[in-house]
Amino acid sequence: MFTGIVKGRARIQAMERRSGLVTLELAFPADFDEGLEIGASVAVDGVCLTVTTRLPDQARFDVMLESLARTTLAEFEAGDEVNVERAARDGAEIGGHPLSGHVDGTAIITAIETPENNVRMLFSVGPELTPYIFSKGYIAINGTSLTVSNVDRKAGTFEVWLIPETLRMTTFELKKAGDRVNIEIERATQVTVDTIRSYLDTALAPLLSRLDAQALIDSVQLQLPPPSANDPSSRQ
Repeated sequence: MFTGIVKGRARIQAMERRSGLVTLELAFPADFDEGLEIGASVAVDGVCLTVTTRLPDQARFDVMLESLARTTLAEFEAGDEVNVERAARDGAEIGGHPLSGHVDGTAIITAIETPENNVRMLFSVGPELTPYIFSKGYIAINGTSLTVSNVDRKAGTFEVWLIPETLRMTTFELKKAGDRVNIEIERATQVTVDTIRSYLDTALAPLLSRLDAQALIDSVQLQLPPPSANDPSSRQ
């Protein structure tokens, strides 16, 4: 588990690309890797990866096909920087919100505004994720726990504001409009939304079926010609 409080930037030293697999070699910020062992988990731009090789102040990680397809990790090159966070320890303070490191999809930065001492970022996201994004709710962007300031569901957009400390510790200040970012939705929100949807589908299905049937009957009746005077069924 992670908290969404990014502990710094790591630099990609090398990327080895093979069929269906990419090996990342990351150089960490000072003191980040103290006690880091093979098999440990590190969130890399929000993606939970497992340490496969330890080097002085560095480590290697294998990224499988599913992660490459669902995230932005395949787009990086040596020299790029990524957000990193160590797995949370038992009893640690959760300054952001609980994260699994399992990215749900990506969003595109559509606009960046820079009012004094702040940065406002607007994102475009697919319809599969918009039902789980709420104004004042949590969202993880490239592994960073942020609060959604506004959502436009029809447009499929949402926005966040970034303070100077967030910009200092993360790679957001390097981003530009058109860049893709990794999104992990807040799990409690997802469970609540999916549970309500499932209940409504189950509860309303019989009613909707009856309404559809009645609508069909009404439609047929409207299209039938009126009974003629010679029709016995029309006599009283």
